Amino acid sequence: MTPFVTLDAVAAPLPVANVDTDQIIPARFLRKPRSAGYRNFLFADVRKAGFVLDRPEWAGAGILVAGPNFGCGSSREAAVYALVDAGIRCVVAPSFGDIFAGNAGKNGLLTVTLPEATVGGLLDRLAAAPGARLAVDLPAQTVTEADGTVHAFGIDAFRKQGLIDGRDDVDVTLAHAATIAAWEATDRDARPWV
Repeated sequence: MTPFVTLDAVAAPLPVANVDTDQIIPARFLRKPRSAGYRNFLFADVRKAGFVLDRPEWAGAGILVAGPNFGCGSSREAAVYALVDAGIRCVVAPSFGDIFAGNAGKNGLLTVTLPEATVGGLLDRLAAAPGARLAVDLPAQTVTEADGTVHAFGIDAFRKQGLIDGRDDVDVTLAHAATIAAWEATDRDARPWV
């Protein structure tokens, strides 16, 4: 996965609560191969004229700022694929669906949880200044607005390091491949019946 260290990008406001994974990517697209890319399926059923990600002011947005409980619903990893394939590398919201947040961290998408009042202010300022940028610094755990206002956020240390290094759970396991192989060889000799 692509490492995430810092990001300075256009931030698109999506002032909607309870955006579920079926809204992010409808179920009928889940049979598509991952190699086909999921970009064109992002918000397929809710994109109407004037949808924030289709407006020129927010073209190429790399950050999405949303309402509470973003990514709730079913545990489809494809919701994260669709966001990442569309160029979104960070979602800022007051809260996230637990499974969505876990899938995000394993696929290079940073989820930043900020207080609801802070996110509400961000949403208002982004709507008032289309095309405004935010700067996200993962090592420093900060989101900085264009006027210099800094918002600190927390993140699990393991997830943070994985994003910075661009390593998912499989990469972490493979880093111990020699140790695992040595244990398997020893175990095979000690327990040949297994």
